[in-house]
Amino acid sequence: MSAGIALVVNADDYGYFDCVSRGILAAHAAGSVGATGVMANGPRFETTAARLRATPALDAGVHLTLSWGEPLTRALAARLAEGRLPGKFAALTAILTGRWPLAEVEAEWDAQIARVADAGLNPVFINSHEHVHMLPALYRVAARLARRHGIRWLRRTTPEWQGAQGLIRNLLLGAMAAATRADSPQPRLLGLAGSGRLGPAELRRALSGLAPGGRYELMCHPGEFDAAEVRDGRLLAYHDWSRELAALTDPGFRDHCAQAGIRLVSFRALAAE
Repeated sequence: MSAGIALVVNADDYGYFDCVSRGILAAHAAGSVGATGVMANGPRFETTAARLRATPALDAGVHLTLSWGEPLTRALAARLAEGRLPGKFAALTAILTGRWPLAEVEAEWDAQIARVADAGLNPVFINSHEHVHMLPALYRVAARLARRHGIRWLRRTTPEWQGAQGLIRNLLLGAMAAATRADSPQPRLLGLAGSGRLGPAELRRALSGLAPGGRYELMCHPGEFDAAEVRDGRLLAYHDWSRELAALTDPGFRDHCAQAGIRLVSFRALAAE
């Protein structure tokens, strides 16, 4: 590996909302974001996929989901009262109680990966919406699908300790990570503590103390906010897409990385190294 610290800035939620997808592409054009996770069940998938095909330097991956939108498979859709996936806790409860058989979840995620691949986007990594794949049973499913589709990178969401902030989340993620094993080394994940609202101070904090020669993935959520498109108060309470977009497109972000010896790379570049 080349000298210095390698960092993949990975934008989640491509295809979530059109305004979010536009913001991710803008962050890539500014030279900061090198990868993005595609939500294959997004409402305007064909349109957003075409934009991503026109941006070949931006790594595409699959942002697997069980907690938003409509499923792609009939079997899982038949288990949903209104044909839409529920929130994270309802989805995890359905899996833990056996109401959603793992075989049907695997078929749904397989369909999501296949849809991204069939759109000509050549997915090179996998992660999941709201980190649901870190549930040990689901992590094994995701790892199996990664092997099946020849995908090298599978996000390991691990705790990012900053005082007592997110204590319960960190404890749960730590326990789940300890109960699973990666097939191969993965970049250490950054950005969890400030997830959804990464501004300049949060970015600098996330990028402090990195080990020379280390490989890292910075999770982020940039976007162009559109009040006509995003109306859910819960999402607005968690996300500040415009704040993240402004921070990532500010030349000061790239300057800070250069001064700290941080190389902004893609997953494809990591694989080549």
